[in-house]
Amino acid sequence: MHIVPATILSAAVTILAVVFYFYTSLLVGRMRGKHDIKAPAVTGNLEFECAYRVQMNTLEHMVIFLPLLWIATIYFMRIGWIAPLLGLVWIVGRFLYMTGYMRDPSKRSMGFLIAGLALVGLLILSIVGVVNAWIATSAM
Repeated sequence: MHIVPATILSAAVTILAVVFYFYTSLLVGRMRGKHDIKAPAVTGNLEFECAYRVQMNTLEHMVIFLPLLWIATIYFMRIGWIAPLLGLVWIVGRFLYMTGYMRDPSKRSMGFLIAGLALVGLLILSIVGVVNAWIATSAM
C-alpha cells in the first residue's frame, strides 16, 4: 500500500484553502455588481456586507491557519495525516461559516466553531511537534 506523504496532503489542502478564498473574493465582486456598490465602499447592502465580512474574516484566519498547518505537518509526524485532515476540517468550517453568514449573520456560529476547533488542534500539534523536535535536537 502506498501512503501519500503528509506534505503532499497539506499542499493539496493549502490549494483548496486558496481556491476557497478566491471564491469568497469572487462573491464580494459579484455582490458589488449586484448591488451597485463601487470600490472602495464596504457598506451599503446587507448581502454585500455579509460577503465582504466572510472574505475579510477568512483572510484574517488564513494568516493563522497556513503557518499552523505547515508547522504541524513538518514537526508532528507521529500521525502524518492528522494535520491535513484538520486543514480539511478548517475549510469545511469556513464553508459552513460562509453559507450560514450569507443566509443570516446569526447563523455563522457553527462554522466558526468548527474552523476554530481545527485551528486549536493545529496549534496543539504544532506545539507538541516543535517541542519534541527541540528535545530530540538537544539530546544529540
